[in-house]
Amino acid sequence: MFKYAPLPVAISLVLAMSVETAHARAPVSLLLQAEGLPREFQEHFFDVPLAVRVMLDGQVLGEAMVVLSRDERVTLLDFTDTYQSAYTEQERDTWKALLQAGVGLGPCQEQCGELVAAHYSLANSELALLTSTIERGRVASTYHALPENGSTGLMLQNQLNLSGGQQQDLAGRWGLEAIASLGNWTQTFQGELSQLGGDDDRLRHSVHELHTQREWQEHFLRLGYFTPGSLGLSRQPRLFGDSPDTALGLMLGSSDSLTKDGAKSAVYPIYVTANRAATVEIYRNGSLINSQQVEPGLQALDTRPLPGGIYDIDVRLMEDGSETSRTQALVYKPSNWRNPDQRWRYNVFAGRESKLLSNWDNQADGGSTLGGAVNYLLHPRAVVGLSARQVREQNQLGGSLDLGVGERSNVYGTLYQAQGRGMGMDLQARHDYGSGNLYLSHNRSWLDNRHTWETLPGGLRVRQRNPYNGNVSQSALGVYHRLGGNDSLSARLSHSEGQVQGMGMDLGYMRSAWLLGKDSSWRLSVFDRPATVSSGLERNRGVDLSLNMALGEPRQRFTASVGSRTSRDGSNDRNASLGYHQDVEAGPVKSLSAGLQADTYGVGMTGSARFEAPLGNGELMVQRSSYNNALTGNLNLNNHLVVGAGALAFTGQHVGKEAGLIIDVESDIDGLELRADDFSGMGGVLRPGRNVLPISAYRDASVQFDFQGTHAPAASIQPARARYHLNKGGVAYQQVRVMKTVTVLGRLLDEQGLPLKGHHVINHASRGVTEVDGFFSMELSASTPTLEVLRNDQVLCQFALDLNSLETEGDLLMAGDLRCVDGATTGQLARS
Repeated sequence: MFKYAPLPVAISLVLAMSVETAHARAPVSLLLQAEGLPREFQEHFFDVPLAVRVMLDGQVLGEAMVVLSRDERVTLLDFTDTYQSAYTEQERDTWKALLQAGVGLGPCQEQCGELVAAHYSLANSELALLTSTIERGRVASTYHALPENGSTGLMLQNQLNLSGGQQQDLAGRWGLEAIASLGNWTQTFQGELSQLGGDDDRLRHSVHELHTQREWQEHFLRLGYFTPGSLGLSRQPRLFGDSPDTALGLMLGSSDSLTKDGAKSAVYPIYVTANRAATVEIYRNGSLINSQQVEPGLQALDTRPLPGGIYDIDVRLMEDGSETSRTQALVYKPSNWRNPDQRWRYNVFAGRESKLLSNWDNQADGGSTLGGAVNYLLHPRAVVGLSARQVREQNQLGGSLDLGVGERSNVYGTLYQAQGRGMGMDLQARHDYGSGNLYLSHNRSWLDNRHTWETLPGGLRVRQRNPYNGNVSQSALGVYHRLGGNDSLSARLSHSEGQVQGMGMDLGYMRSAWLLGKDSSWRLSVFDRPATVSSGLERNRGVDLSLNMALGEPRQRFTASVGSRTSRDGSNDRNASLGYHQDVEAGPVKSLSAGLQADTYGVGMTGSARFEAPLGNGELMVQRSSYNNALTGNLNLNNHLVVGAGALAFTGQHVGKEAGLIIDVESDIDGLELRADDFSGMGGVLRPGRNVLPISAYRDASVQFDFQGTHAPAASIQPARARYHLNKGGVAYQQVRVMKTVTVLGRLLDEQGLPLKGHHVINHASRGVTEVDGFFSMELSASTPTLEVLRNDQVLCQFALDLNSLETEGDLLMAGDLRCVDGATTGQLARS
């Protein structure tokens, strides 16, 4: 931090008014501009800090403090304000490094780079920089540039998902995902070990991804072993029938990875309806990818932990240790696409089906497979999609339409057909009307596999062993309406055919209010749902009243409910529950939850804990059934290994799947917490020791370091910003030092006791420049209170201050007079 007396600044502004305007219009030398100044004023013009505005090719680079010397050179001390500048911090850092080394005024003579000339105008206190690119102007690119020399790194994620209990066979998955960067190519590995439970207790292993990929501004190329998907498309038409599990070949398609501001969003919710306290298991391609605890009633799943893209999942509802419902759902997290200059997007792949490193019997091996899909932006609110694929000598076709109707309505429909399997359709619509929204969904499949042939392991072809001819459908209409600031209504009508059949209805009223001086919310639900196994194959009818209340301490909540429903044997089941949730500040445990449920059968219990430790993070859930007293449990566990730039880190922090920055924080402050942000949504909290920060790939950007919270200690962060530019999978390293500082005021004298002006005074924490009278004020490291005096890049003397012996005025330490003898290695404290 720099602290300067206001006198030189004020004088420079007064002097600027006396300079002829002709000097302001022409590149007059610095000495000529100063000739007309009174001699005593010149002492406050040369070799002292001056406030200037720095202009780069006619645009504001920032407000700054500089030092002008009589040899026609300007040296930057630091930028003080950049609010009005359109330049990025990365561009400003480049010019900051050049100007801090000193630049000659006039035409550039050496180490110029893009700099053509520099000129200082006393008339308006402005430093103008002219570059060789001024005639081309600043054209804002719509794409991120790849790192000039590429990048290297490895980011590896371990993920463990377990679910099982006394009445439920253990199902689990250990997944290993790795992403690496070599130059501007990104390598990806994804494999797993899994056990499905039930009668099939074999330990299965498979590799889904093992490939390398290169990005260009609008395209990508993938080579190797991969699972064909919707990569490169904005809207993937849904397909029906067999899909290639893994293929060995190549994929080419459109890409917006290098497009700036390409955010992703989830559009349509996924609902489940539980009759009792239960667990939802989410499977993708037959593998468990997430599990969540749900309370009785209609709920929307938390889709944030699920990967982005457009793909199908199996949602399995586990009640009392047994599966009571299984439904298919579509995860819809497309990228935003509204650029009329790029109306076409495509994706094509070709290869051979392969089950390399896999022992799953249902995966084919050796057959050729190829496919492709296109999107066309018919209108900024209308995207048309077509898809075709050949898998195992069967053709598959699909078409889709994503239509925005006005500003608040959206419709997505897809129609698909598979040779020898049947056809299906999926329709989803949403309308926001200000006080609420409407949601409509309908999907139907007409299945007919009576003429489908199977190939047995020995090569024999036989007809389908389980022929089926019929249809399966699910429909839902939902509405959410806000009555005011504290009240809202919700309703959902559903109809299904297949495993669950019949009409369903859910009505809800919610009110936010204060109860006993606490922030609370009430919810009253009435429902009539189709018969399932968990309701004794009788319709499930009932009512539920619930309360959610914040307690006295922050991040503590209490929940309670009472109601009735249909029991497992078809009779009336009156029930009640109590729950408690607590967020934890310290230690590895971040939150705790516990609950009690009482019903016709007895008392059940649930509990969960979310934790984050240096070597892993995750969630543990336990449930005891009131029906059969059976215990079930679920575990989701993650950790990461990050390697790059000569450093290695194990961490339980979330590091994402783009790029990483390993940061070593050194500090003499107990309990230090730093905030690191790259202003693109990435960021995190840093503590002393080794940290891993997720950062954005492809962006030429920087991470800003600052103190967490509103009460910043008297300390210096060096560096205050770290620049990065990495390929996807790349890892960089940065060391950050945080030092306690004190503000010191002193005066620098020469051997005869005369003040020394324009001398640079440097410490580990900051640097300053002496004024005309030799005074300086600066931040000083409390642990290493040494000063180094430089003149023309030559060290004149050094001082070691004893902070305990210095006088104090408020928060300011008075160093007094410091005598610097030219050529001496140490200075003297002048006490007069």
